[in-house]
Amino acid sequence: MTEQQEASPDVVMTRIGQAIMLLHGGDREEARNRFGALWTETAESGDALHRVTLAHYMADTQDDPGDELAWDLRALTAAEALTAGRAAQHRDALAVRAFYPSLHLNLAADYVKLRRPAAARIHLDRAREASGVLAEDGADDGYGGGVRAAIGRLERRLREL
Repeated sequence: MTEQQEASPDVVMTRIGQAIMLLHGGDREEARNRFGALWTETAESGDALHRVTLAHYMADTQDDPGDELAWDLRALTAAEALTAGRAAQHRDALAVRAFYPSLHLNLAADYVKLRRPAAARIHLDRAREASGVLAEDGADDGYGGGVRAAIGRLERRLREL
């Protein structure tokens, strides 16, 4: 049994969470290093939820918009790889559905940065459609409201282009 197979999903998610805290604390370089190491350890055989989470946050550590787009595309691919059967086995599977609005929003923002408004509009529409899974009543601790507000801001920005 390999070291990764011995590690429980909780251990991997804990390590991802630690890197997210570094990112949110302003240490993008160390967060990028840790996400990169985790990606190397888990990308080939890792759980799809781990991959989507890693790629989603790794995108936020990138300086180059093209690299950010590549990581956001990896995140979307990983989310799509989470099958219904596998999702039913994972306690955090519903969190993946809630990730879709943010995943598409990030892709739309990437395409805006890359001056590709048509592609940005496609993903902005997908983000808006996917946002229906987010709680409307604020019971989601502000996540849904924040995503919907960001969709609105990006929509206004696209109109100005």
